[in-house]
Amino acid sequence: MKRILVTGGAGFIGSHLCTRLVNEGHDVICVDNFYTGSKKNVAHLISNYNFELVRHDVVFPYFAEVDEIYNLACPASPIQYQIDPIQTVKTSVMGAINMLGLANRVGAKILQASTSEIYGDPTIHPQPELYWGNVNPIGYRSCYDEGKRCAETLFMDYHRQNGVRIKIIRIFNTYGPRMLPNDGRVVSNFILQALQGEDITIYGNGSQTRSFQYVDDLIEGMIRVMGTDDNFIGPVNIGNPNEFTILELAKKVIEITGSKSSIVFKPLPHDDPKQRQPDISLAKEMLNWKPTVQLNEGLHKMINYFKEFVI
Repeated sequence: MKRILVTGGAGFIGSHLCTRLVNEGHDVICVDNFYTGSKKNVAHLISNYNFELVRHDVVFPYFAEVDEIYNLACPASPIQYQIDPIQTVKTSVMGAINMLGLANRVGAKILQASTSEIYGDPTIHPQPELYWGNVNPIGYRSCYDEGKRCAETLFMDYHRQNGVRIKIIRIFNTYGPRMLPNDGRVVSNFILQALQGEDITIYGNGSQTRSFQYVDDLIEGMIRVMGTDDNFIGPVNIGNPNEFTILELAKKVIEITGSKSSIVFKPLPHDDPKQRQPDISLAKEMLNWKPTVQLNEGLHKMINYFKEFVI
């Protein structure tokens, strides 16, 4: 049994990670400031002897004796992280500094949940880990993109300068139960609009592509990365390489839900990437990992979850 700290542990992804770790018998400290996380996401864990929920913002130092740290704290959808872009940058940068400082003090292994957004609007397709990205440093999305890029820099510098044991993963579009219904991300948007019989809103002409990963596959990838020896630090892409246009996704959601919704088109947001697809060769080689839940299966699970919001 390990003592494991999960920042952002009451969020969409964090709550699934906490559940997996608790079920494996680890002693889990879930830290969250509840900006986008919710106590409801971890309510099923509260009665477990090996689970502890702490309200705390990682912008400020936190102290605990732990063996491992998963640093997930940061709003991840454009609607959420653009509400307070300065706070978003602080969460990524100061959060990384504080968690790396903790890992350095107690000798913990620490994983950074980075993002495919560090690739920006990519000029290489699919995106391998060696690609440095094409990011606008002064755009509306840069608070998140550059914040995560800086966090990766900090992780590497703490590793090189102080010998901190680090892991870096780059998470591609992930969906599943416990996503916020109003987070503005495309899968949750389309499903809720379809279930409510509203127009399905596509920004741009729908030709932009995404690769959609079910949350269970992501959690398995995270666990495997943390379990590798200290010589493998990443960064490593964790995502589903099956690529769909946004228009294809909308039509698939309409088909599965049986909705009468129409599709409408609106202007594309600033700096919205035209393509996004992970090269997961490294994950296959080093982790023996690849996604197992494909889009049709995942959408059925997601639709069943979101039905409770529209009844």
